[in-house]
Amino acid sequence: MEIAAWSAVVGLLLIVMALGDSLLARLPLSTSMLYLAVGAAVSPLWLGWTSLAAGSATKGLEQLAEIVVLLSLFGSGLKMSAGLRDGRWLLPLRLAILSMGVTVALVAGVGVLALGLPLGAAILLGGILAPTDPVLASDVQVANPDDRDRLRFALTGEAGLNDGTAFPLVLLGLGLLGLHEIGSFGWRWLAVDMLWAVSAGVVIGAVLGTAVGQLVLYLRRTHKEAVGLDNFLALGLVGLAYGAAGLAHAYGFLAVFAAGVALRRLEQLASARAAGAAPAGAPSKGSEGRRRRSAEVAAEAHADPDASHADQVATHPKHAPAFMAHAMLAFNEQIERIGEVVAVIAVGMLLWAVEWRLASWGFVAALLLVIRPVSVAVGLIGSSTSAPQRGLIGWFGIRGIGSLYYLTYAMNHGLDRALAANLGALVFSTMVVSIVVHGISVTPLMAIYERTKGRRAKA
Repeated sequence: MEIAAWSAVVGLLLIVMALGDSLLARLPLSTSMLYLAVGAAVSPLWLGWTSLAAGSATKGLEQLAEIVVLLSLFGSGLKMSAGLRDGRWLLPLRLAILSMGVTVALVAGVGVLALGLPLGAAILLGGILAPTDPVLASDVQVANPDDRDRLRFALTGEAGLNDGTAFPLVLLGLGLLGLHEIGSFGWRWLAVDMLWAVSAGVVIGAVLGTAVGQLVLYLRRTHKEAVGLDNFLALGLVGLAYGAAGLAHAYGFLAVFAAGVALRRLEQLASARAAGAAPAGAPSKGSEGRRRRSAEVAAEAHADPDASHADQVATHPKHAPAFMAHAMLAFNEQIERIGEVVAVIAVGMLLWAVEWRLASWGFVAALLLVIRPVSVAVGLIGSSTSAPQRGLIGWFGIRGIGSLYYLTYAMNHGLDRALAANLGALVFSTMVVSIVVHGISVTPLMAIYERTKGRRAKA
């Protein structure tokens, strides 16, 4: 397909999305469904303009999925307003650790007993499909840092955490297949791949997010310097956190998410202090209102075409923290959506080459309708979530670009061709079904949830 034709197709798609975004938000459709259809249409399934196959482009697909997931994780972290002592963090932690562990165990059991996979391949399949997707789940995640909804916070935090906590399980599966060193009795896997890589990734991201944020605020509020180019700051922090974690043999996904969380927390604490909060604790109700007002001023200034006004707000002692965080989040959301377009179109372009005879639609149904709800129920035992919230969390276990990354990562680390085709069929069938059924159901189900929540609030 010539570059001119590609340019016309992609340009038309972006214009359609820009003009119809508000309409799509009201329909039982998702943008990912449209991107998937476009990718499938240009493949040999219909127009035949391209013949991309996963087996021949695994390195590029891995890097594409990796970049898109990193951008999404950083944005998810920037939306998480709760401090580490906030009880809301217990929900995503339970989902990312307990529920994910149960998911991998159940998927591995089905893989061995029903699909005839070797144990290592079954665990690898569980690790690939266990993490929920931060890229495609924007409609069920927190909309902004002031969104305190327990359901949205749990799903956002889960997607941010389990894309990193799934890595040890993927490596365990590869190790049992002889493709990764796990040590005698798994000691290296436990010490390095599990304990060190997880904890170091979180610490590195939190330290860098806090340090970069403090440096920027110091230069802006004290010296009126380092103003502008917040998009460079966002991309720079993502790259720095990911690179530093990689050099330390830690998980970059966790580092980038932690950097976003730390930067948002720094913004809230700095804004609260500027608004007159008590220095030792959480903001008071009055200071919280002033902090929100500061965020509104920052958003208005960022949208103002007058550069001098934006610069004044960016260096203002009270408004500088909120302006910095808002500018970085706004840019990240825009580039994340572009990344989603590219990644999901690529998934659609790959569907023609999938060996669908190896796909098990019964497995897909079991994963979405049984394994996910059961794992959520186990993980949230004794929690304060309501039955509707647990039901929606159990349903919205969206699989997408994160699973594509782990699949191509395994393929690039020596996975047998026949086994790769088998796992690829299972993973792609799960992704396609998830994009379609969750895309159709997200708008009506979340609308019902919001109406029910509104009636309870009035009552």
